[in-house]
Amino acid sequence: MASADTSWPEENFTCSICLDVFSSPVSTPCGHNFCRTCITKFWDGQVKYKCPVCNKLFNTRPDLRVNILISEMVDRFGTSLRVKEQLCVEPGEVPCDVCTGTQLKAVKSCLMCLTSYCQTHLEPHHRVAGLKKHRLVEPMDRLDDRMCKKHDRLLELFCQTEQVCVCQFCTVTDHKSHPVIPLKEEYEVKTAQLGKIEAEVKQLIQERQKNIQEIKDTVKRSKADADREIADGVQVLTALMRCIEKCQDDLNQMVKEKLKSTEKQAEDLIKELEQEIEDLTNRISEVKQLSHTKDHLHFLQAFRSLKDPPPTRDWTTVEVHPPSYVGTLRRSLDQLEETLNMEMKRLRDDAELKRVQQYEVDVTLDPDIAHPKLILSEDGKRVHNGGVEKRLPDNPKRFTRYACVLTRQSFSSGRFYFEVQVKDKTLWSLGVARESIDRKDWTDRTPETGYWTLYYYQDELVFRDNRSVLLPLRAELQKVGVFVDYDEGLVSFYDVEARVHIYSATGCTFSEPLYPFLYPGSPDYKGNNSAPLIISPVNQTD
Repeated sequence: MASADTSWPEENFTCSICLDVFSSPVSTPCGHNFCRTCITKFWDGQVKYKCPVCNKLFNTRPDLRVNILISEMVDRFGTSLRVKEQLCVEPGEVPCDVCTGTQLKAVKSCLMCLTSYCQTHLEPHHRVAGLKKHRLVEPMDRLDDRMCKKHDRLLELFCQTEQVCVCQFCTVTDHKSHPVIPLKEEYEVKTAQLGKIEAEVKQLIQERQKNIQEIKDTVKRSKADADREIADGVQVLTALMRCIEKCQDDLNQMVKEKLKSTEKQAEDLIKELEQEIEDLTNRISEVKQLSHTKDHLHFLQAFRSLKDPPPTRDWTTVEVHPPSYVGTLRRSLDQLEETLNMEMKRLRDDAELKRVQQYEVDVTLDPDIAHPKLILSEDGKRVHNGGVEKRLPDNPKRFTRYACVLTRQSFSSGRFYFEVQVKDKTLWSLGVARESIDRKDWTDRTPETGYWTLYYYQDELVFRDNRSVLLPLRAELQKVGVFVDYDEGLVSFYDVEARVHIYSATGCTFSEPLYPFLYPGSPDYKGNNSAPLIISPVNQTD
């Protein structure tokens, strides 16, 4: 018997409906072949029965018969055709453990064989009776990891006590008294927790990103501080070099002037001596000339004039004293030291003021706690004493004795700075106060009672303390800067226009919020001190 032609086109073995290798092939009366299931389902949805290939209509639903020839050909060559249809394994897919050479994609894994199979190598599990009892699952990689190392059984349960995967045998041995649930249930529980874990991880990432940004900002600020420090240093040292150069010029000028004075004195004396020498030389000539005269009368008449010598100075008491330079250099250096100290303090104060001005805060006065005599501007930046006490709502935090006011804003850490204009005022006080100050009774405004303030009255400026500190006034104050370093316990005051440091209270202890404090003082009968205290924006000057 002639062998079957295995070179037939593959389409001769495929159903034109499902496009797969025939399964239980049947023929229609018109001679076309289909899978029994495919043509049955196709006609189940039709009113009229026709061939899907040639569209031939049938009066009644045809009685389908198995195509024996096609069935035998499929049985003989179908396996090889299916192999061709199978895809090679791609990255991330489970490969067949049996394939040699080109590995095909596994379609099932056997938990008994611990092997993954492609469609071809899986065929014995569908055919052999003993293999049909094996448990087939969707393809899995690392099957060995899915088996219990102790009992060689599938890990399909989860021990809630020890939080590990176990097999059925584990539940009657090592985990006998432990609650266990199917892996799927624990999977669903853990899956529900993933959102929380993801959120927590994202939070940790954000915190670290924030830390990175803070470090970068710190480095940026450090660089800016370094650049500013270098610029300030160059400015200070340049100014000091100018002072030294001026001192050197002054010293040179002083020494040269002393030398010039000595040289002028010597020159005048030499001229006088030379004139006397010339007069005396002329006298000698007259004497010689007279000595040759034989005329007795002329001799005697001329001799009378020779008896009186020309006027001359007593040079025994005359001398030129060389200039003394002893102490000149010392006095010059003393003056230089004084100038340098003044210049260094000025430059240091100026640089310090620039630094603290960086901590400027925007503060506004609080009308709800201001004394009833005070009048505040709408923007909360100005305050003056109107002299008349207004009727205001009762507020336990309102000042009722001193005509004072605090800002709305308080500070409990870090650094802050603000400036207050005091121009044209004869009485005022300003600084900071703690939150718990007594606002109803008379009390000394000192650090002990919660105030750190400057007080100005009748051209005297003091820092209010148990023993007030009298401070020097260089010129009329126009604007005062207040800087507080809460953590370091420091309160400093500055003359903003003169750009000099006025006073610093150090070693302060702060344990509650601090508020900027203003006391504008009362006007007198002449209207003096009626100008307001003004919280001003910082205007840095180079």
